[in-house]
Amino acid sequence: MADTARTAPLRSPLSHAADRLAAATRTSGGAVRLAELPFLTQINVRLDPKGAAANAVGLALGLQLPVEPGTVVRAGELTALWLGPDEWLVVGPPGGRRGLENRIREAAGDEPVSVVDVSAQRTALLVAGPRAHDLLAHGCSLDLHPRVFGPGRCAQTTLGRTQVVLVARDDPRAGFWVLVRSSFAGYLTDWLLDAAVEWTG
Repeated sequence: MADTARTAPLRSPLSHAADRLAAATRTSGGAVRLAELPFLTQINVRLDPKGAAANAVGLALGLQLPVEPGTVVRAGELTALWLGPDEWLVVGPPGGRRGLENRIREAAGDEPVSVVDVSAQRTALLVAGPRAHDLLAHGCSLDLHPRVFGPGRCAQTTLGRTQVVLVARDDPRAGFWVLVRSSFAGYLTDWLLDAAVEWTG
């Protein structure tokens, strides 16, 4: 008997808010740009940064895992975020979860390593534009001045009382990634839209 069950299309955590984010971007006159970046591949990696697996995984990914706290290394479509002395988040384009996870596992071989696909745990918000720093500063205690939190920096912090991973993109004009747990994404979007009202209202 043929399988007639239909596969439901994937829905991102903020698919319902796409129009509101686009409208805020338009009405700000370019001051802020807000959008969801759905379905990014996100792989949590834990290993000994001084062990053989670190070099092997770096070679397999085409980038070295960052060892300086709060830094980001990017190569091609992959971005590695430092989360702790032995923990990283490797972010890639949508659809690459299985392949990226396998590459890391195979590179590590028999070395002790933890590789966990957390792609469904968080979604990503893009916050960009000339007023992006000001918008984020409304609800984040970090000093977001480009001299302090400039390109290539990341931090686990709170934004609008929500735990996030904040990433300053390579080019200041590219703004920030805000990685937020899917269950809090709607709340954080509402907070951002409310905080942006001085430019969008």
